[in-house]
Amino acid sequence: MDWGKELAELPKRLRVTLIASAALFLVLVLVNQPLQTGSAPQGIVSFQMAGTADQAHAILRSWRADGQFWAQVSLWLDFLFIPTYVLALILLTRHLVRDRPGVRERMVARWIRALFVAAGLSDVGENILLLNNFNPPTDLTSLSATICALVKYTGLTLGLAGLVVVRAARRHPLAHG
Repeated sequence: MDWGKELAELPKRLRVTLIASAALFLVLVLVNQPLQTGSAPQGIVSFQMAGTADQAHAILRSWRADGQFWAQVSLWLDFLFIPTYVLALILLTRHLVRDRPGVRERMVARWIRALFVAAGLSDVGENILLLNNFNPPTDLTSLSATICALVKYTGLTLGLAGLVVVRAARRHPLAHG
């Protein structure tokens, strides 16, 4: 498969948002590298999933001041990433259902877009909670951030699965044109 050719055939707005999302994701992965410690083996994701103040505090201690700076940079960069990936996923949904005229496929596409928007909103809420959970972490804020993260990951997973189902429903390739 020639990814360059496939990418070039996508509508310009979709192509730009996919490339921007990939670039921001790569930056976030790089920023996350120094955040991976014994208490936070997944870096910022471990902080997202720290459901208690004790877990969050242990992660913050393992990061020290320098790591906490990079964690905050990661969260602020994520505020740029969120609208980029949500728009890319909405445009991708539109692109993948453009040759699906059925009412059922259109309704599923609306649900998929709603899942992506819900994931983005949950991600914003999660970031706000995590930024407020640095000093000092609380059980309520830690648990709330974890719930927001779970809603985000669930929305993204179900939305992407929905795209696969919509594409597979008629068993013919995407029509170019």
